[in-house]
Amino acid sequence: MKSVRPSAPLIGVDTGGTFTDLILVEGTSVRTWKLPSTPDDPSRAVLEGVRHLLGDGKALVFHGSTVATNALLEGKGARVALAVTEGFRDLLRIGRQNRPDLYALHPRRRPPLVPAGRTVEVRERMLADGTVEVPLTDEEIARAVAAVRESGGDAVALCLLHSYANPDHEARLLKALEAAGFRVSASHRILPEYREFERASTTAVNAAVSPVMERYISRLQRGLGAGHLKIMQSNGGSILAETAGREAVRTILSGPAGGMTGAFETARRSGLERIITFDMGGTSTDVGLCDGSLPATSETVIAGWPVKVPMIDIHTVGAGGGSIARIDAGGALRVGPESAGADPGPVCYGRGDRVTVTDANLYLGRLLPGRFLGGRMKLHAGRSRKAIEALAAEAGLTPRRLAEGIIEVAESTMAGALRVVSVQRGFDPRDFTLLPFGGAGGLHACALAEKLSIPRILVPVHPGLLSAVGMVLSDSIRDYSLSVLRPGETSPSEMEGLFDPLEARARREMAAEGVTSEQLRLERSIDLRYRGQSFEVNVPFSDDFRGDFHAAHERLYGYRDDGRRMEIVTLRLRAVGRGSHADLTHGICIEGEVRSMESVSMILDGRPIECPVFERAQLPCGGELEGPALVVEETATHLIGEGWRGRVDARGNLVLERVGRESKTANRG
Repeated sequence: MKSVRPSAPLIGVDTGGTFTDLILVEGTSVRTWKLPSTPDDPSRAVLEGVRHLLGDGKALVFHGSTVATNALLEGKGARVALAVTEGFRDLLRIGRQNRPDLYALHPRRRPPLVPAGRTVEVRERMLADGTVEVPLTDEEIARAVAAVRESGGDAVALCLLHSYANPDHEARLLKALEAAGFRVSASHRILPEYREFERASTTAVNAAVSPVMERYISRLQRGLGAGHLKIMQSNGGSILAETAGREAVRTILSGPAGGMTGAFETARRSGLERIITFDMGGTSTDVGLCDGSLPATSETVIAGWPVKVPMIDIHTVGAGGGSIARIDAGGALRVGPESAGADPGPVCYGRGDRVTVTDANLYLGRLLPGRFLGGRMKLHAGRSRKAIEALAAEAGLTPRRLAEGIIEVAESTMAGALRVVSVQRGFDPRDFTLLPFGGAGGLHACALAEKLSIPRILVPVHPGLLSAVGMVLSDSIRDYSLSVLRPGETSPSEMEGLFDPLEARARREMAAEGVTSEQLRLERSIDLRYRGQSFEVNVPFSDDFRGDFHAAHERLYGYRDDGRRMEIVTLRLRAVGRGSHADLTHGICIEGEVRSMESVSMILDGRPIECPVFERAQLPCGGELEGPALVVEETATHLIGEGWRGRVDARGNLVLERVGRESKTANRG
């Protein structure tokens, strides 16, 4: 496939629920653009933004999207037929023993991913060691294909027992189904790992969302041209659009992953290894903790279904600028998770009629109506005021107290999310730096840092577009795995041979991604456990992988047993092709004095104040400013709280530190 030359312009595009963010890198030139998303067809905003930045030019576009996620959450994926080994038709229905609502008097069963009427049993049986117990005959293949056609499914998830150990039966049935015209997701390609429920669930999710993603990608490619599009994955790397269409399950959290990648790169280049990320957009807030590296997980649940592919570990809550405030049946104030989104949006956008967090910030004077999006988008303060007054009357509160309450409730939800990734996992927030981004992150960063006793905040360059920045900076990454279930005594030399097929596949597929052998880096790791345990610990593969496992187990669980036998469960290989070396996390340093551009009335900590306003682009490197203060830029607004001091570092980041007082709410865990 012909693609854009490496020296061509690069564009990062992040589609959120409220805004679509773009950044163009052309040589040493960087341009940005932010526009409202188009929920009915997200590709319209993407193409409009690209045309605004490029005109008729061409660029390599890195794109993160919620298309796959939304299709799954809203039940708008393809009609999936599931083909399983005979006797396992209820595999997805039974699931695992664990129950999400253990004490619910009337628990609700999750909606079926694949209904019973579209589940097809196939007479065959492969054993765990890869030997054939019941052969798969040509007659059975023909019967299974006919049964799938009769079920009415337009996409097929193929998950036969122990196909990770021997994919022969799956491969033969896959070939027949594709010849019959079906779009098929086969578990030995999507997730060749043991644990049949998670393998079947992940494969079925891929089958459901891939057709939706392929149609979306097709619309984008018609507008951008073939070879001009790469898609962000949940693991923080990018892949060709065609690969993403086939394996859309790997893009479920692509937008937030771009933000984490951009935040980690910003922190790394600023000399920080320990950060807590806080990405507050219009619809939700995504948080994560980096302790020297990007956090990874392969145990994520989306819409109630396990998705066992490698991804950056991100925790999400339904609290964003567009989160809707309401009074519940008991008279309590609730904020979110329902969002006004881009259409109709908050009341102040001119179309919505339900009060949101953005309306509350505007009412309290923390947003400037004439400065939103650099003055390109007018905020209607009068509409917000009337809507807040009406909701305040319903709640029996003054409008000011209601607006403050909306902010307090939203910040309580977001603080809870930050505790999940820090305190609840044994980390002391006081040892970390908070890195806020997203359009609304800087407005709430100081208040959240106070709640968790975080002493320092780093506001990055391009904060409202950091997810798009991370996409441009992303490496090309493919993850491979294979369950082997070998004894822990297996020699490293024998393990080398087990990695060979994975490495051969990685080299072949990364070459198709345009990665040269000089750019390619292969990272081996293995999942191990003590015999008798149910879950594994992942460690890098080395000659001393057993010692590394004992140390990792002790670090995680507080004990080790060097005399206990181990089991090697799964081999993992990450193939990495180095991405852009552009330093998009470095701002432009200017010289001069720190001067405010104006002063505005604001409600802060329950009292009215006059607050100075600073234009971020006019702040000199090394310049300092005392809170309270507002710092405005085109893509975001930042509130420096009372008792905080801001300083512009040599890279153009805005560093905030608490001075002269202890936090309001210390949290020792």
